[in-house]
Amino acid sequence: MDATACNGSKDSSPVFYLVGIPTLQGSLFLPVFFIFLFFYLLILVGNALILVAVVTEPRLHKPMYFFLINLSALDILFTTTTVPKMLSLLLLGDHVLSFPACFLQMYLFHSFSCAEAFILVVMAYDRYVAICRPLHYPVHMTPQTNAALAASAWLAALLLPIPAVAQTSHMAFASTVYIYHCFCDHLAVVQASCSDTTPQTLLGFCIAMVVSFLPLLLVLLSYAHIVASVLRISSREGRSKAFSTCTSHLLVVGTYYSSIAIAYVAYRADLFILYQFFKKVVKRNKCPIHIRKCAQLL
Repeated sequence: MDATACNGSKDSSPVFYLVGIPTLQGSLFLPVFFIFLFFYLLILVGNALILVAVVTEPRLHKPMYFFLINLSALDILFTTTTVPKMLSLLLLGDHVLSFPACFLQMYLFHSFSCAEAFILVVMAYDRYVAICRPLHYPVHMTPQTNAALAASAWLAALLLPIPAVAQTSHMAFASTVYIYHCFCDHLAVVQASCSDTTPQTLLGFCIAMVVSFLPLLLVLLSYAHIVASVLRISSREGRSKAFSTCTSHLLVVGTYYSSIAIAYVAYRADLFILYQFFKKVVKRNKCPIHIRKCAQLL
C-alpha cells in the first residue's frame, strides 16, 4: 500500500470495507442468507431455551448447569457480534464498517472467544472435583465459588484482548481499508495496515497461545485425573455413570478445539474466510445437545 494513502488516514478515521467471501457468486447471496439466518435463529432460540430451563427448574440449580448457562449466554453474544453484519452484507451488500465499529467488533469477538475457553476450563475443574473428590464437592463448589470462578473467567477474557486491540487501533491505515474477511478479525485488520505488522502479529500470536493452549492443557490435565479416577471404579455401571456426566462438556471442548485446529489449517489454504463464515453459525449449533441433556433431567 502506498505511503500517500496511509498518510491520508491520519487526518480522518479510515473506513473498513469487508470483502466477505470473494468466491461466492451474487446469485447465491440470497440462498446463503436464508441458510445462515435459519442457523442464527436456531442458535438464539436453542440457547434461550437452555437459559429458561436452567433458571426455572430447581433440579438444574447445580454448578454444572450454572456454567452451562454462562456458555449459552456466550453463544448468543459471540454469534451476535459477527453474524448480523454478515447477514446484512449478504442481503443488502452492506460491506462498510466505521473505525469504532470495526474495533468494537474485534474486541467483543476475541473477548467472547477467550471467555468460552476459560469457561470450558472452569467446567473441567467442576467435573474434576465432582468425580475425583466427590465428598469435597458440596464444600468446594458452593454458589459463591461458582460465581467467583465464572466472574474470573469473564473478567480475564474482557481484559486479555485489550492490549492487542488498542495497539492495532493505532496502526496506520489507508482512508479505505479492505478487510479480506467477513468481520473485523484481528489478524485480517493487521494485515490490511500500512504499518510494520510484525509486532502486532507476534502479540496476537502470543495471546492466541495463551487462550488456546493453556486452557487446553488445563482441560487435558483435569481429564487425565478424571480418567484415572474412573478406571479405579470396580463396577462397569459406575464407570459408565461417571463418564456420562462429562459427555456434554467433552463434546463442546472437542468442537471448540477442533474448530481452532481446522481454522489454523484452512487459513494457510486460503479457505479461512469461507470456513469462518460456516464456523460462526454451524459450530455454534450445539444447542440441541444441551437441550436434550436438560430435558432428560426435567
